Amino acid sequence: MSEHSADLDPRRAGPGDAETVARLLHDFNTEFDTPSPGTAVLTRRLQSLLAEPSTIAYLAGEPAAGVALVTLRSNVWYDGPVALLDELYVAPDRRGGGLGTAMIHLLIADAEEQGISAIEINVDAEDVDAQRFYERHGFNGVDPDTGERAFYYSLEL
Repeated sequence: MSEHSADLDPRRAGPGDAETVARLLHDFNTEFDTPSPGTAVLTRRLQSLLAEPSTIAYLAGEPAAGVALVTLRSNVWYDGPVALLDELYVAPDRRGGGLGTAMIHLLIADAEEQGISAIEINVDAEDVDAQRFYERHGFNGVDPDTGERAFYYSLEL
């Protein structure tokens, strides 16, 4: 295995990786001018969340330059849990090198192995690059039954 291909071999993160996951998530929010509670708060939260089966993080690159954060939930419409890809981030200087694709492939393989019924992703309307990326990997932004565009709504409490 070449050094380059080893770099594309993502891995599942554990509680001991919380600081690295937190740093990458904080960098993501900082890059896109989104509020972040900071790496210390994120690290503390991730140490407990990553110890639970309902939160999964993947790291890619050596040193880690990509992160995918996934949460699982039960859903009445499916036999198995549904995964929400909360975040997928690759550091700017490492984009285009396959880290994001490697993490998506591992997420899909793990989901199939674990009996996860669906993977959901929320993408901003103006983020056409992300939309193309996910569509290239088999995700669909329209309802498969009606062909209507899917929308995401939220209410922070």
